Amino acid sequence: MTRIALDAMGGDYAPKQVVVGAVEAAVGIPDVKIYLVGRKDAIDKVVAALAKDRKALYSSAVSKGLLEVVDAPDQVEMDEVPVDAVRRKKDCSINVAMRLVKDGTADVFVSAGNSGAVATSAILNLGRIKGVKRPAIAMVLPTKKPSRPLLLLDAGANMDCHPEWLVQFAIMGNVYSKTVLRRESPAVGLLSIGTEDCKGNELIHETYPLLKNTDGINFVGNIEGHDICGGEIDVAVADGFVGNVVLKTVESVAHAIGGWLKTELKKSLFRKICALMLKGAFNSLKKQMDPEVYGGAPLLGVPGNVIITHGNSTHKAIFYAVKAGVAAATNDVSGLIEKSIAEHAEKAQETQQ
Repeated sequence: MTRIALDAMGGDYAPKQVVVGAVEAAVGIPDVKIYLVGRKDAIDKVVAALAKDRKALYSSAVSKGLLEVVDAPDQVEMDEVPVDAVRRKKDCSINVAMRLVKDGTADVFVSAGNSGAVATSAILNLGRIKGVKRPAIAMVLPTKKPSRPLLLLDAGANMDCHPEWLVQFAIMGNVYSKTVLRRESPAVGLLSIGTEDCKGNELIHETYPLLKNTDGINFVGNIEGHDICGGEIDVAVADGFVGNVVLKTVESVAHAIGGWLKTELKKSLFRKICALMLKGAFNSLKKQMDPEVYGGAPLLGVPGNVIITHGNSTHKAIFYAVKAGVAAATNDVSGLIEKSIAEHAEKAQETQQ
């Protein structure tokens, strides 16, 4: 059974949407137990207000021992400075839930809260996998090939990076793509402004030869922005500043396209009729572009499994974030990353001698 420590107070719609998502995950995902971590009074209030069908699901989860509330008297707000908040609020829901992972009570941490606070708490409570310089946030993005999503990292944990960090991001992303996304030999690309090895800034110029000489990964060279959704690349490596800009841009474009399409289809009766006829296709397209179904973003490089999901997550996003956490835990992503990082360090040392 995979045990999940879920931050019930994290996100724009917490605790209601988090609680509903937790209930759905506890009942709908096999062999899962969820610890709802947060203010017990707030969680109990949400449970009492749930519709009858949700109450039935909640009762079923509780009676089967799949759901348990862990009281945490404080919480980190979205606009707080992460490091200060995590250090000052020792018993905030993020810290309490993270400690459940640290002491072995839980296998996975999941939160829709302040991502900086989650990363900070993970490093302070769990530390880093041996040999890892900096943990990275990895985000799964849809591509034009539904069966081949792309993993982008770092998506915002490290703004100013060293070349060696990007190499480790590639190694960690390669492990996650293989084990969780089921890519046999993931194509790893370095995000730049041109495919030629002479293009890019100083960081890219220094990182390129290092990745080219890194054993165990299928490095395909520099990639550009239009490769992100092309369906030919499995892992895109960037520093956290660039990665986060790419992530937010892709999400914004997806929302804009949806809005444009809806506006155009309402302009005439004929278009409305055509839209009804194509409803199935539109629903399929919407699902492919829906960021909530891709689960949360794993924080790779820390021992244990930490999943960060959107601040505006609904119950559906929470469900899929829990599912992503289960996949990371059952595939021992952290253990495989530690092994891969150690092998890379050993080969690098042999080369220097």
